[in-house]
Amino acid sequence: MAKGHPPEFRQRAVELARRREKSLRQLAADLGISDQSLSNWVKQADIDEGRREGLTTEERAELVRLRRANRDASAGSLTEIQRIVGQIRARWPEVKITLRGDSGFCRDDLMDWCEQHQVDYAFGMARNKRLEAIVAEGLEQARQQWEQTHKPARVFLEFEHETVSGTWSRRRRVVAKAEHIDGKSNPRFVVTSLRPQDWAAQRLYEELYCARGDMENRIKEQLTLFVERVSAQTMRANQLRLYLSAMAYLLVCGLRRLGLRATEMATAQVATIRTRLLKIGAQVRITARKIWISMASAYPWRGLYQAVWANLRC
Repeated sequence: MAKGHPPEFRQRAVELARRREKSLRQLAADLGISDQSLSNWVKQADIDEGRREGLTTEERAELVRLRRANRDASAGSLTEIQRIVGQIRARWPEVKITLRGDSGFCRDDLMDWCEQHQVDYAFGMARNKRLEAIVAEGLEQARQQWEQTHKPARVFLEFEHETVSGTWSRRRRVVAKAEHIDGKSNPRFVVTSLRPQDWAAQRLYEELYCARGDMENRIKEQLTLFVERVSAQTMRANQLRLYLSAMAYLLVCGLRRLGLRATEMATAQVATIRTRLLKIGAQVRITARKIWISMASAYPWRGLYQAVWANLRC
C-alpha cells in the first residue's frame, strides 16, 4: 500500500472507485496516484470489510510487531513439532519418528521433549572452541592424511557432551566429523539420541544427517516449476497452485525414476528434464488410430527421448 496519503484520502478514493463512474486508471490519474495504489487500497478495504479473503490491516500490523530480528531461530519449533507428532501418533501410534535438523533446532527444550516422547533426533551443533579442542587429535590426524594425499580427509569420532553453561539438562551423544580440506580444518558436530549400536558415527553422519541436504535440494527443485507463484488473491487459490505444483513435481520424479533410469540424465534436476524432454517444439497430428508426434531433425536428445519411451513401455 502506498505511503504518504492520509487515511481519509484513501477512504474517499475507495468510495469513488466503488461507484464505478470512472475506470480505475482514469480515477487514479484524477487523484494524482498510480492505478496500482488505488487497486491495492480497494482490495485491502474489501478484506477489512470481509468481502474477500486475506490479511486485514490490523493483522498485517500485528505480523510486523511479531517479526522481530532478535528472536531465536528455533522459536515456535517445539509447538509445531508437538502438533505434527501428535497427528502422526494419533493415526499410527507405534510409528518410529526421527527428527533431523540443522543447528537452529539444537535446543534443550526440543531435545528434552523428544527424549520424553520416544522421538529420536539428529541435530547439527554450532562449532565452538571447546568442541574443536575435544576433536583436536582427530583434526590433526585428518590434516596429516590430507598432506599425504592432498584430498579431503575425514576422521569420525563420538563422545558424551554437556554444556559448561548448563543450558543442557543432561549429557548427550555427539558425533564429530574431523575433516581437513583445501589446507584448512572443517569440523562438524551432530548431537543425537540414536544409539551407537544402531548408528555408528560415520554412518549416522553420512547416511542420516547429510541426507538432510538432499531433502532440501528436492524442496528447492520445486521452485523450478511454479510452486513460488502464489500471487492469487485468496489463500485457497494459492494452496491449489501448491497442490498442482507438487503433483507435477511427483510426475517428473516418476519420469526420472522410471523413464530415465540407466541414462545420462538419471540424476538430472527437474528443470533440466523439463527443458530437454518436455518443453520442446513438435508437430502433433491426431488420426483415428494414432497420434503422430513429429520432432525437428535437429533435436539433440532424440536418442534419449527414445530411451525414455522404451523404458516407460516396459
